[in-house]
Amino acid sequence: MKNLFINLSVLLLSIVGTAQSVKFNNPIITDKYTGDPAALVYQDKVYLYAGHDEAPNDFNFYKMNEWLVYSSSDMKKWESHPVPLKVTDFKWAKSDAWASQVIERNGKFYWYVTVEHGTVPGKSIGVAVADNPLGPFKDALGKALITNDMTKFSDISWDDIDPTVFIDTDGQAYLFWGNTACHYAKLKENMTEIDGEIYHIKLPNFTEAPWIHKHNGWYYLSYAYEFPEKIAYAMSKSITGPWKFKGILNELAGNSNTNHQSIIDFKGQSYFIYHNGASKPNGGSFRRSVCVDKLFYNKDGTMKRVVMTSGGIQ
Repeated sequence: MKNLFINLSVLLLSIVGTAQSVKFNNPIITDKYTGDPAALVYQDKVYLYAGHDEAPNDFNFYKMNEWLVYSSSDMKKWESHPVPLKVTDFKWAKSDAWASQVIERNGKFYWYVTVEHGTVPGKSIGVAVADNPLGPFKDALGKALITNDMTKFSDISWDDIDPTVFIDTDGQAYLFWGNTACHYAKLKENMTEIDGEIYHIKLPNFTEAPWIHKHNGWYYLSYAYEFPEKIAYAMSKSITGPWKFKGILNELAGNSNTNHQSIIDFKGQSYFIYHNGASKPNGGSFRRSVCVDKLFYNKDGTMKRVVMTSGGIQ
């Protein structure tokens, strides 16, 4: 009986010790509310770019005037850096630092952003450029790359949002974007001009937030699906399609109507970066927080459903 009591005591202490050792690494950014994450892997570091959710507690819409940047060498510890880009850096824009992405080409860093245009009604896409991933960034064009009057696949004023850029192995760059309609176009080598016409991709229940990545010869187009948003994806052997729908990748993000993803490979592991509204006490759809969990593939190339965790990357 004495031995049984001792064994039970040891087991209890082990359980308590394990519980105390659990680390809650999600959200990964806690100094500010952040949304719409986009990650860049460059020289053994991950650079995370996100919009800054500045909405006060009683304000029920987005208030976003700048983008933020963080960096990490291990996906667990994240360093905050000075604000690299604001809406006011685009003289032709008037508001809304919405979803964006940074990509490197020939030693330059190009930042594709969503803003509200100052004179052309509706959302638009601008491009900023810098000599290093931390900036400072400046307007690369002095005008918008994409304006709402350039696309006619949808009648809404906010269909030209959420840019994602991919440079294929042959050097050709592509820009994907959209809300309710998914658009794509080639980019010229200077990364600041559209090369040819704008195309439209039909995807089931496409809402917004397209993201392109490539893994083991497959192209993946993930996107926000329905509203409130899940993340779904399609696969293709060509970046121009045809795309075959593969289903849901990520379920509803906690306490947030939107769900915006970034998918990267870093040091032999794939990661799914997203936002939710779970930060206490005032998190929500307009005060979001960036999180990260591991992503895994099946043998046939399909992606396993992402399990969102509080523990994050341990």
